[in-house]
Amino acid sequence: GETSYNKNEMTDFWNAENEVQSSTPESTEFGLNVSPIIRNGGEGGGPMKKIFAVLIIKFFGGWYSPGTASEAASHSLSDPVERLLKPLSAFSGMNSEMRELAAVISRDIYLHNPAVRWDNIIGLQAAKRLVKEAVVYPIKYPQLFTGILSPWKGLLLYGPPGTGKTLLAKAVATECNTTFFNISASSIVSKWRGDSEKLVRVLFELARYHAPSTIFLDELESVMSQRGTGGGGEHEGSRRMKTELLVQMDGLARSDDLVFVLAASNLPWELDHAMLRRLEKRILVGLPSGPAREAMISHWLPPFSCTGGVELRTELAYDTLAQKTEGYSGSDIRLVCKEAAMRPVRKIFDALENHKDDSFNMPAIHLETVTTDDFLEVIAHTKPSARNLTDKYTAWETEYESV
Repeated sequence: GETSYNKNEMTDFWNAENEVQSSTPESTEFGLNVSPIIRNGGEGGGPMKKIFAVLIIKFFGGWYSPGTASEAASHSLSDPVERLLKPLSAFSGMNSEMRELAAVISRDIYLHNPAVRWDNIIGLQAAKRLVKEAVVYPIKYPQLFTGILSPWKGLLLYGPPGTGKTLLAKAVATECNTTFFNISASSIVSKWRGDSEKLVRVLFELARYHAPSTIFLDELESVMSQRGTGGGGEHEGSRRMKTELLVQMDGLARSDDLVFVLAASNLPWELDHAMLRRLEKRILVGLPSGPAREAMISHWLPPFSCTGGVELRTELAYDTLAQKTEGYSGSDIRLVCKEAAMRPVRKIFDALENHKDDSFNMPAIHLETVTTDDFLEVIAHTKPSARNLTDKYTAWETEYESV
């Protein structure tokens, strides 16, 4: 049937139209920049173009009314709806082959909010401050970052595995409201001759097209190891791809585009020295400190928790356990906490298996309390994954640190 609107809805519609007329290009928190639609075809545009812009807002999130911008902005941060990107059809200067490669790279753009806040990351205060200075503040306060203070375009997070490097990158994706490219070796390495360097070029062109953007290169040593090393020599295609990546990063450093390269590596000593020069900020993301370990244990094993209807109680000396877990990474501590919580669960498996009734009449589950002794016993059988590498990271930091 026909769509009808009442008087209040039509009033909201024209209020929304007036709101669109006064909107600025910074309305991207709604996932869509409507001001280019209005400016198209002369100053102000025709009435139909304004109505079209309002209808887009109506289609993607209900009626927009004055005074609700902040509510909509805060809602957009937790909204699971996909991020709206500019269409690739407007990606000018590219032939059909390059557009196909652009479609491949576009699959690695975070369309959904990773929902990782700075406050969700325990410890790493120095690393968080440096990442904010290098990536977040230049976008929020561009007037401060000019001339000699122009923003850093390359940032390397290095350190033992499981210390939160990828988590920091996800916090950048959540908090910065930039287009976030999550790139791994599979994204830019192709079996077809010449395609790898083309993919690298298209990646940086797309990042400029969707600017402000962040390109996150995880496990950087897999794509940027030192050239000319390895038994039997290096493959020609690999050298060309690395050279293209270096050339593109040099182009970033000489431009005013808000495109940042954020890289993470567990093996920084294997990285090419030319790449290290382009990664101007090199930040050690080390093993958690004593207070951070204590906060992690109390986070994963609080005195009382209830998930899925199952209650878990703990009686733990958190300060003692923090001392006993020295040398453990964040992921190691989470694994130890998981194993400790599993101990009382294992004791009830036999009772559950012997229960003959159907699953809808399961007996009430009462778990024993997890004690400090349980945790210490788990530590005895769960060793840290990266303690032996600490000295190597410290030595590398002494030689190449740049914060």
